[in-house]
Parts: sequence; structure tokens; C-alpha cells
Amino acid sequence: MTGTAPTSTLAGWRRAPFAAEGLSYDCFEKGEGPGVVLLPELPGITPEVLGLAEHLVDEGFTVVMPSLFGTPGKPVSVARTAAVLARVCVSAEFRAFATNSRRPVADYLRALARDLAARTPAAGVGVIGMCFTGGFALAAAVDEAVLAPVMSQPSAPIAVSAAGRADAGVSEGELRRVVERTRAEGLCVMGLRFSEDWMAPEERFDTLRSRLGDAFKVVRLDSSPGNGDGFGRLAHAVLTLEVRETPEDHPALKARADVTAFLHERLRG
Repeated sequence: MTGTAPTSTLAGWRRAPFAAEGLSYDCFEKGEGPGVVLLPELPGITPEVLGLAEHLVDEGFTVVMPSLFGTPGKPVSVARTAAVLARVCVSAEFRAFATNSRRPVADYLRALARDLAARTPAAGVGVIGMCFTGGFALAAAVDEAVLAPVMSQPSAPIAVSAAGRADAGVSEGELRRVVERTRAEGLCVMGLRFSEDWMAPEERFDTLRSRLGDAFKVVRLDSSPGNGDGFGRLAHAVLTLEVRETPEDHPALKARADVTAFLHERLRG
């Protein structure tokens, strides 16, 4: 696969701390319109994450990115990713290996979603989680302020056991509440992954399909050996590193378009 992923910088983004539930992180905000909370993937708010954020701003959304880890604006590198991963793995607010776990950061993100919903025009907000934060979008959907949760390559808990691979990334109580919302309110959850991505295991998606049923909308990209789209066996970052803006039918670009359409439908519809 040729070309590079869309990137951007922090120019024009408003930076301010947001504190809730005993936690505080700097948040970056830009745009007008319905709100979207965009959660960074490891190692943080990279140029590729900012490329996605700018796309959402251009689509007419107010985007807020909490800097949960890493140095905002710094590019991806193996060393930086390893250093950030080492920190989050021992962090009490993330509980990187815990199964059936209510993570303290989820309470913070629900508060952030409520704050954004209260000052943007739609009835609620979208939340996009990616990689390590993928499951946090599902946990945020416990709150009625979240109308469009998107889980892209959800990688927590880190899949070091069979139980971890099948874990939804939230506590049983949180998952039950999301299931209730799908039945009572018509909530839908969107999930994206590459077919061979061991960090976002198929077993995790099997669990979500079994619990959410048709309310779990899955986008699956083929990364099997010899796939026609040129994705490597380690393809992982569906909405950022793997996106190419040409050709127009590029699968990851289409996945990004599907997410954008989901946000428009759920927040404007």
C-alpha cells in the first residue's frame, strides 16, 4: 500500500484542563456543531489522530480530545509507544489487564461527555475510542448523553488470556446498562477491526455481538495474507495510520466515512 495517512497539528486547537471524578486531563477542542469526544490511541494525540480530528471538524462537529497519555502532537515511534504503554499498564485509572472491570477513567469520560453535550446543539454526543481506548467508548455509553459510541480496534484489556480476549472491556454492570439502552432507546454501537488483529481479538467482538445483537454494527477490514488491499499482517489503526485518501474506494477511507455517517445520523438525525 502506497501513500501516507492524513495528519495535522495542534494549531488552532483550544487547550484547557477538565477535571471530574477525581481525575484531570488537558483537553483540546475545536469546531462547531454536535459534539464528538475523540479518545487518543497509543501513544497519544499523534499527528494521525489529529488528522482524524480535523476531518471531523470539517464535517461540522465540535471535537474534544482529552490527552489521557503521551505528549500531544508528537509523532508515533516504537520507543514512544513502548514507554507510554509501560505507564498505562500500571495505571490505576486504566486497569489495562483487568477483566469485568469498571475503570475509573470511564467515570471521567462520562462526565466529559455530559459537559460537551450540555453546550453543543444535539441531544447528545458521539464518543470514538481507538486502540487502548476503544472499550472506553462503550463504557461512556452507559450515560444517556452518549448517542453514538464507536469502538475502533478495542485493545483493552490487553489480550494475554482467553478471558481477556473475550472481555468486552467494561464491567458486567456497564455492559448490562448499554444493552438496556439498545432495547429501550435504540442505541447502536459501532465496532471496527482488521480481520487478523490480535490486539483487538475477534473473541471480543463475538462477546459484543452476543450481548448487543443487531445493535452492534461491525466494520471488518481484510488483513489476511495476500489481501487485495495491501494491508499488512500487523494492520491495526483503522481510522488513522491505515487511512489513505486515494483511491476513493480505499477500505480504511470508507471505514472513516462510515463512522462519519454514523455520527451524522445519530447526532443530527
